[in-house]
Amino acid sequence: MSIRVSIARCWLAAAVAVAFVAARPAGADSVVTFWDEQALQSVRDTKPGPTLVARMMAIVHTCCFDAWAAYDGQSVGTRLGGSLRRPPVERTEANKAKAISFAAFRAIVDLFPQPAQVAQAAAAMQSLGYDPTDTSTDPATPSGIGNLAAAAVLAFRHADGSNQLGDLNPGAYSDYTGYVAVNTPDAVADPNRWQPLRVSNGAGGTVVQKYLTPHWGMVTPFALTDPAELRPPPPPLFGTRKYRDQAKRALRQSATLTDREKMIAEYWADGPASEFPPGHWCKLAQVVSHRDGMSLDQDVQLFFILANAELDASIGCWATKRFYDYVRPITAVRFLFAGQIVRAWGGPGLGTQLIDAAQFLPYGQAATVVTPNFPEYTSGHSTFSAAGAEILKRFTGSDRFGYVVRIPARSSVIEPGITPRREIVFRYQTFSQAAAQAGMSRIYGSIHFTEANLNGQRMGREIGRRVWEKAQTYIKGTAN
Repeated sequence: MSIRVSIARCWLAAAVAVAFVAARPAGADSVVTFWDEQALQSVRDTKPGPTLVARMMAIVHTCCFDAWAAYDGQSVGTRLGGSLRRPPVERTEANKAKAISFAAFRAIVDLFPQPAQVAQAAAAMQSLGYDPTDTSTDPATPSGIGNLAAAAVLAFRHADGSNQLGDLNPGAYSDYTGYVAVNTPDAVADPNRWQPLRVSNGAGGTVVQKYLTPHWGMVTPFALTDPAELRPPPPPLFGTRKYRDQAKRALRQSATLTDREKMIAEYWADGPASEFPPGHWCKLAQVVSHRDGMSLDQDVQLFFILANAELDASIGCWATKRFYDYVRPITAVRFLFAGQIVRAWGGPGLGTQLIDAAQFLPYGQAATVVTPNFPEYTSGHSTFSAAGAEILKRFTGSDRFGYVVRIPARSSVIEPGITPRREIVFRYQTFSQAAAQAGMSRIYGSIHFTEANLNGQRMGREIGRRVWEKAQTYIKGTAN
C-alpha cells in the first residue's frame, strides 16, 4: 500500500509559526512516516513538553519496530524477542504495514487518551482501510501481531518511572521526588539555582512556572545504564569571574542580535504548539526518508533508533538539570545587574535599547514562556539535536544533509511585519551543522549559556553512539 502524507508544512504549528518554506525532495512515504506524522500531530494538539514528547515518540516507534520484527527473518522485538516471528510466506509488505499500523494506533491512543486524539487516530486507521476496533491478539494475523507487540511495550513503559499513569503520585507524569525550588519568583536566595518565573497565563493573569518533570532522570532508558556517568562538570558558580562573564556575554549577544540570529532562535524554538526538539528531529528524519527513498524496512529501523536516542537524551539531560538545578540567563543577568542601565534587545520591534537590567528579556519566547520552566544546565536542544544528528549520520553512512529552509521577509512571530527585513535562507549541508545551529539558537535567544550548549552537544553525541549500538542488537537479532 502506498501512503502519501504531505510534509510540505511549516515546522511550527500555525498558532506560533514563522512562515518557513522548506525545499524538500520528492519521495514516497511509508506507513512508518505516516504514523510518525500522526503522533506528531497529537503532540502539536496537546503540547506535552520535550521530555514527554521524547518518550512518546520512542514508544510509538518501538511498538512499530516490535510489530515489524515479527515479519523479519533476523530482528527481534524489544519485549517479546523472536517469539512472534511469522513464517517467510507471511512476510509481505501488506502484513508489515498492517501490523505496524495497529501497533502505532494502540500506542497513540494510550499516550494521547483525549477523545479528540483517539478519534483522530481512529480516523487515520480507517483512512488506511483498517478497523480500529479490531482488538485481536491472534499472532497469525497482522492486527494480532500489532496489538500484542504494542501491549508488551506499553506494559513495560507504564512502569518505567515516568509516572504516566499517575500511580507514583497523583497526576499523569507528576513529580514524585519532592522537588522544591530554592528561589521564588520574587526573590533569589541562591543565584546558582533555577528560579521559577511569574509569567502570563495568556488570559490576562499570571502563573508561576512549575518545573517540568524533575523526576525524569528516574525514567528507564533505552541504552544508558546510569545517566550520572555522562554528567558534565559543574557550571560556573556565583562569585567567580566565569559566572559574571557568561552573564555579560548574554547581554552582548542580546544587544547585537542580527535578523539571521533572531530567525535561528525562532526556527529552533520548538516550544508550545510545535513538535518540540525531539519531534523536530523526527520531522528531519522524514525529510531524509524522502530524500533517500527509504523502504518501509529502512524507515521502521531509522525511526526506532532515532526516537530512542531522543528518549535517552531526555533522560540524560534532565538528570543533569536536576542535579545542578542551575540558573537561567534571565535570572543571572537580572540578579547581577539590576538597577544598572545596559544595552539589550528592548522587546518586539524596539531593537537594541538602553534598559534597566532588571527588565532583561530573552528573544524568541512567548509571554507565556519567557524562559523554559526547568533549569538551564545542560541544554536540552543541544542534547536532543546532537543525538539526532549522530543517528542520522550513522544510519545514512554520511553526515551529508543538503537541506534548505527559506524564511520569508517580515514573517517573524516575535516581531511580525518587521523581521527579517529580507528573506533568509538556512542551508544545512550536514546533520552536524543543523545540530550545531540548534544549540546556538538558544544562545542567540538568551535561553542558555555557552557551557550548557557545548556540554549538551557532547552528551548528545555519546548518547547517540550508545543507542545506535544497542539498537543494532535488536536489528541483528543478537539481543538478550
